Amino acid sequence: MENNYDIITRINKAYSGMSKRHKQIASYILEHYDQAAFMTAAKMGEALSISESTVVRFAAAIGYEGYPEMQAALAAWVKTKLNAVQKVGAAYRGSSQSEVLTSVLSSDMEKIQDTIDNLDPAAFDTAVDIILEARTVYIAGIRSCAPLAEFLSFYLNMIRGNIVLLKTTSLSEVFEQMLRIGDKDAIIGISFPRYSMRTLKAMEFANDRNAKVITITDSVHSPMNLYSSCNLLARSDMVSIVDSLVAPLSVINALVVALCLKRPEAVKASLESLEGAWNNYQVYLNDEINFIDEDAFLNLSASGGDGEKAAAAERRNL
Repeated sequence: MENNYDIITRINKAYSGMSKRHKQIASYILEHYDQAAFMTAAKMGEALSISESTVVRFAAAIGYEGYPEMQAALAAWVKTKLNAVQKVGAAYRGSSQSEVLTSVLSSDMEKIQDTIDNLDPAAFDTAVDIILEARTVYIAGIRSCAPLAEFLSFYLNMIRGNIVLLKTTSLSEVFEQMLRIGDKDAIIGISFPRYSMRTLKAMEFANDRNAKVITITDSVHSPMNLYSSCNLLARSDMVSIVDSLVAPLSVINALVVALCLKRPEAVKASLESLEGAWNNYQVYLNDEINFIDEDAFLNLSASGGDGEKAAAAERRNL
């Protein structure tokens, strides 16, 4: 293992070949790095119910001379992350609001262009085919990726149905929701730094069940690629105190459009059915109807007496 990699990259690169205990340590560090940076090997072992020697061997396995060196590397990495707000303040100090707006939008445009240049068209085509052919499509995305997963789930449900959005903070519940996944199904895992071990575990579980695995992530070095047969790479770098998810959302938009073009009749039927349900159950009558609309007033006043009609006409003339 090369010594110039930071600790998180080392863990991600070595993860697939780790033992069960070492994977447990890796998951703990990635999920709780701010706490792990200040733990002794004994304390970490105690937290995970494993031996101190196993924690020490883990440090050596990812290329450190011992646990103290690994702990120092983790502390340095955490310090870099915790200084992100200060770095943003320095980068934008003295900038006007409009300059900040222009800078952030320009940065997002660069990420989209980078995604265009580097996303594999063949992988995109494969992802479309997998989604269309799967019996059930599972979607995993938590924390900041949860809105992306929900967005994709909403539109896939319109296009083809049989969509399961994995929504939980418990890994055991994720496995419960995926209990029936098999070789006729597919899962889409969405994750960006810092990567979600729960999403990775869900993809590993799906891969073990011979399901098709698609990932939407940021680079070829992402651990999300370990169990995926189809990788859609979208640039997502920290431009402020939050990660930019514009490029990933654009990739998801492209997926939805491509799927619609493949299944135009199914989409049309779904939309017509949904429109019928809205009309039959007056979904928008009370809370979202536009009462400035003239036709709405005409419809409401049609069943009323002359006084109601006159009142409606007066309101229209205001």
